This record gives sequence, C-alpha cells and structure tokens, in this order.
Amino acid sequence: MYLVDGTYELFRHFYGAPSHVSSEGIEVGAVRGVVGSLIALMEDGGPYVGVATDHVIESFRNEMWPGYKTGEGVDPVLKGQFSLLEEALGLLGVDVWAMVELEADDALASAAQCAAAEPQVEQVFICTPDKDLAQCVEGTRVVQLDRRRRTVIDEDGVRAKFGVDPESIPDYLALVGDAADGYPGLAGWGARSTAAVLARYRHLEAIPDEPGRWDVPIRGAMKLASTLAGSRDLATLFRDLATLRRQAQVCSSVAQLRWRGPGQGFGELCERQLEQPGLSRRADRLATRFA
Repeated sequence: MYLVDGTYELFRHFYGAPSHVSSEGIEVGAVRGVVGSLIALMEDGGPYVGVATDHVIESFRNEMWPGYKTGEGVDPVLKGQFSLLEEALGLLGVDVWAMVELEADDALASAAQCAAAEPQVEQVFICTPDKDLAQCVEGTRVVQLDRRRRTVIDEDGVRAKFGVDPESIPDYLALVGDAADGYPGLAGWGARSTAAVLARYRHLEAIPDEPGRWDVPIRGAMKLASTLAGSRDLATLFRDLATLRRQAQVCSSVAQLRWRGPGQGFGELCERQLEQPGLSRRADRLATRFA
C-alpha cells in the first residue's frame, strides 16, 4: 500500500519537472509530473494508493505557535496548481484527502494506522521524506519511502538516522526543532546530544532537571539540563506540534484505497488542461491490467 504526500510531490515536481504553460496560459507542469508519477507508482507497485494534500497550508497548529509554517513565500504559480492537482487525481480515480484543519501528514499517519490494523496488508509505504512521519514507522511493515532518493527507511533505519526509536521522534523534534515547520527547538540541543539523551530517557518527562542525575555522559550536560529545566513548557508545546494526529477520517478500510481505473473526465482533463493525452492512455492500460 502506498500513501503519498501530494503536497511534497507537487513541490518536488514544481522545482524538478519541466515547466509547461497550457494554451490557456496556465502553468501545469508540476501537476503533469505528479499525475505521471502516481501512474508510474501503480505500474511498478500495485493498485492500493491514497494521496494527502494540504488544501489549505495553514492548520490548527498555526493557532498553537505563531511561527508555524504558512503559505507566505510559496510561489503563487505553485500554489495555483494545488486545486488542479486535487481535481486531476480525483478524476484519475485515486483516493485524495484534501486537508483543511489537519495537515496532509496527519492524514498519512491516520491512513497508515488504518492500513496497519488490517492483517491482509503486508507492507505500508509512506511516501515522503518528512521527518515527522518517522514516528509512524513500525518494524519493516510500515516504512517511509523517499521516492526522489529511492530509499526505504524502516525502524532500524529510523534509529540509524536519528538515533532514537520512532516513538521518540516527536520528543526529538521538540528539542532540535524543525525549520521546515517553523519551530526552533531549544537552544543548544543539537542532533547528537538529543539522540544520546533520548536514547536513554525516550521522552521529555523522563529527563531529569539535574545533570548530575543524567545517566548519559555528554559534553555540556549542565547547560542542556538548565535550558530544558527552564523551557519544559515550550518543549512540550513543540512536541505537541510534532505529534501527528491519527484521528483524521480518511480511511475506513483497505478496500477503499484500491484503484479501479480512471473516472469520466480524466481523458478530457489530460487532453485539454494538462495537454498530455498520453497520461490517459497509460491509465487506461493500467486499469485493464488490474481488472
């Protein structure tokens, strides 16, 4: 099963795929790239796919932290392709979760939990390199797939990359921060010191305020402990920002995510709006294969 971060894919193709301005004067290159990429994913992997997008970039987290990421600075040409992408994927017949209050990452976490609960699912690929999705990795059954780098990260891979277990990823991000999401972490807490402390204590609550009680010999322990002791409320807030909400109502069963072919209007959209009719022909051939 493939759960795809449509927002990331749109950004990736906007900056990496060829531009294409349609005869109507609309830039559609990134949408063409994502649609073609989704078809290729099913051609290589199978028909179980869901895509999450940030229909509105702002979310409930913006009310929790004023510096949280917004749509400011996003190229308007890129932003203008979000709705077209959601329309195109819907006509392709893929399950699309266009998030407004929650974020695309919350939808992916919710869908991964839904899929992992069904015994017939052998493996779930969460298709995004976003650090916060590492908290959803479970053994080799729920993994992250970075499609650009063509790398798969399982639970051992999370430990190798971050130095902590998946369950400690929100605590890790709370301390080191996440520039992509707009919160800074705590001063002085770098990746190595954070990994060393959390590998021992796992969660913020278990880290003693007094460095003399730390069972982790690291340089600068006194300063780190002092910073944490004076900023526990802030660290807890950052962890809350990093914790994905898995209650999004995006997937009631695995059967819901089985692709059954393009819907009416997909061919016309490919020809008139995307000006790439070959995408429709590929989808038709794939539907015949999966029938």
